[in-house]
Amino acid sequence: LSQNRQSKKIMILGGGPNRIGQGIEFDYCCCHASYQASINGYKTIMVNSNPETVSTDYDTSDILYFEPVTMEDVLNIIEAENPDGLIVQFGGQTPLKLSLPLFEWLKSDDGLRTGSKILGTSPISIDLAENREEFTKILEELHIRQPLNGIARNQDEAQTVAKNIGFPLVVRPSYVLGGRAMEIVKDEDELSRYISEAVKVSPDHPILIDQYLNNAIEIDVDALCDSNGSVVIAGLMEHVEPAGIHSGDSACCLPSISLSTSTLDTVRKWTKLIAKKLNVVGLINLQFAVTNLNNENKLFILEANPRASRTVPFVSKAIGRPVAKLATQLMQGFTLDDINFTKEFSPKYQAVKEAVLPFKRFPGSDTLLGPEMRSTGEVMGLAKDFGIAYAKSELAAGNGVPSEGVAFLSTNDLDKKNLEVIAKELLILGFKLIATKGTASYLVDFGIQVEQVLKVHEGRPNIEDLIRSGLVQLIINTPIGSQALHDDAYLRRAALEYNIPTFTTIPGAKAAIKAIRALRNNKIDTYSLQEIHNF
Repeated sequence: LSQNRQSKKIMILGGGPNRIGQGIEFDYCCCHASYQASINGYKTIMVNSNPETVSTDYDTSDILYFEPVTMEDVLNIIEAENPDGLIVQFGGQTPLKLSLPLFEWLKSDDGLRTGSKILGTSPISIDLAENREEFTKILEELHIRQPLNGIARNQDEAQTVAKNIGFPLVVRPSYVLGGRAMEIVKDEDELSRYISEAVKVSPDHPILIDQYLNNAIEIDVDALCDSNGSVVIAGLMEHVEPAGIHSGDSACCLPSISLSTSTLDTVRKWTKLIAKKLNVVGLINLQFAVTNLNNENKLFILEANPRASRTVPFVSKAIGRPVAKLATQLMQGFTLDDINFTKEFSPKYQAVKEAVLPFKRFPGSDTLLGPEMRSTGEVMGLAKDFGIAYAKSELAAGNGVPSEGVAFLSTNDLDKKNLEVIAKELLILGFKLIATKGTASYLVDFGIQVEQVLKVHEGRPNIEDLIRSGLVQLIINTPIGSQALHDDAYLRRAALEYNIPTFTTIPGAKAAIKAIRALRNNKIDTYSLQEIHNF
């Protein structure tokens, strides 16, 4: 090691033990931070306690502290090592929760003696983004629209907020990752039950209550920011599943395939306004939703996270630039001009990220997606066409899409208006259609040929029997309400056991049809990232 590198140290706080919601993506970011800091002449110190991640390999960093990522342990390491800088942006919510207490301690006499400081975005800004009331003030100042919302610390406050907003509501504890304990509640009884249970999850922080946006398209943005206030978007992604499905479980594509130019321009404008207002240095992730209200598309911001997100590896591979490494340089004082990242990059290919879900490993689990994250990994499909890219991602995730056979349709009443187009597309593709009574009657009224089958509780042979007999190749099932959720869980479980592709949202079904159509006309080609990005 050079003398310069021996004398300067950067300490990186990891995410701790991996669990659903706190995954490998953060480990990827921490490793890239270590690699880049080493290139820039720093001695690197990794603090992490997960034996299954690359960040805890002996050759990733110069020094590894295999210790819990807690305030006490981190302070002991700081006092022992006296690092020049600490990176808290890359380990997810675990180190982020420590950022403000660490910031306060570093201003104390003991902290000042170490000469250490937190690199990148100030913990004060991080806390502003996490604090619902303060962040709402910022959005109002910037004239940025957000869903109706409120906070509650007890049952009475929750009921008051609910009356002001109206059901359904999205409720979640504050300061959590992976949508932990997040739910969509439809009435006062569900809200009361949730509040009594959620307080146990996060007793020191209030419950966040938001208006639920029906049939909204969710948008994810990762942006890089420097200390001069410059902001450049690294990736602007459109989700396949609607808002309400956790972003970690939703497929997403880069670039966008259906968003209007005006919506994209507004997303870019709001991203830069918020990042500058929070004085972000390094990475920020923002999530938006666009929905049709009164025959007009309206954009809302859902949240802003001044840290690395789980989409960073996906964006990096899609655009061919190592986003976490670039953010590390920005935190070390480089500007976006210095690192030659001055404009949003347009990928040459369509990239689709799909979640890998662990349902097969948990007997009896339901495959229905919701606001709490359940995926344990992700895969990526690359192609010149969205349909092929989505087909490749489904195949990589272990699902695939069928090219022919029998398609079973069963949707809730709200989704039926979208079903006519899907059914006609499937018939054109040569599929035979079967459906439960309500869905079948609806389709017959449009002159669509469909065979009626029994629900699980209506007798035998029913749809579950057909699935287990290998007579169904594709399932589109969008239940709503507790009874439908209970009834349809049996058929979704049977589909899982027999590896039948199942789509539980209308946008997911539409994406699957695009994939089937693309596979009919194209063969699947393979590309390496080196070929695509000309490394």
